Amino acid sequence: MNEKIPEILRQIETVVVGKNEIVEKILMAILAGGHVLMEDVPGVGKTTTAMTFAKVLGLDTKRVQFTSDTVPSDIIGYSVYDKESGSFVYKPGAVMTNLLLADEINRTSSTQSALLEAMEELHVTVDGKTYELPQPFVVLATQNPVGSAGTQMLPPSQMDRFMIKISMGYPDFESQISILRDRHTENPLNRVTPVVDREQLQALIQEAAKAEIQDAVYEYVTRLTQASREHPMVQLGVSPRGALAVCRMAKAYAYLNGRDFVIPEDVAAVFPDVCCHRLVLTTKARMMEERPETVIAAILDSVKMPVIKQ
Repeated sequence: MNEKIPEILRQIETVVVGKNEIVEKILMAILAGGHVLMEDVPGVGKTTTAMTFAKVLGLDTKRVQFTSDTVPSDIIGYSVYDKESGSFVYKPGAVMTNLLLADEINRTSSTQSALLEAMEELHVTVDGKTYELPQPFVVLATQNPVGSAGTQMLPPSQMDRFMIKISMGYPDFESQISILRDRHTENPLNRVTPVVDREQLQALIQEAAKAEIQDAVYEYVTRLTQASREHPMVQLGVSPRGALAVCRMAKAYAYLNGRDFVIPEDVAAVFPDVCCHRLVLTTKARMMEERPETVIAAILDSVKMPVIKQ
């Protein structure tokens, strides 16, 4: 593990108090080149978490507050006619950044679809011209629980592009006391400083991607994802994109644990966060109030974990 990693975690955890596991998962997703969806009730620190990551990782960041009147051109940009040159000029949208904070992404209907190309292919197309996004590019999106006033479900095509979906949850008793004390006179976010810059973060991403995966681990991932597609409670299982995300996230998990190789336990550890939001349960399962988390746990129990010799 790179010596910068502990300092990155330490700085972020001075602001995001009592959520060390969540902080590590978000950092793993970023190192895996993925995007993060944070779902929770308002006021638990989702936006603060995103802004802290941007500052500590030295990333250029932009924020879009998704509302009913947000339009795709706010996201990907637009072309305007320039009289002097006699041609159309591209005006960049919010995606032309390193870390895009998509706040309350499920409060708009079709606008979030403007992110599909950017999140998967790392470029956008406006008026027939393609524009590459800055690297690294990460979407940290927040959403309020479906059913809250003004919210709606994101389509599977959008959900599948998020590497992980996590929930912040309320802080415990001691953590909330610490939050109240730390914010009595100032915002702790003002005290954190960048630990790496964009180039150094890119180097960390490339370093994490070098972790070795044996064929037995690939087979384990495949058996798990196939089991999700064949489960009687599942209408739409984990896609090949999801299987790739499991492998990339497992590499980052191994990297943060000081290894340059992936073991089956790494896959099992990241599988719920990577796959729960990708499942679409059957109508019968929803009527029985089954949850994707329960289905994923059952799949992990039913699929035998291979033994790897190092």
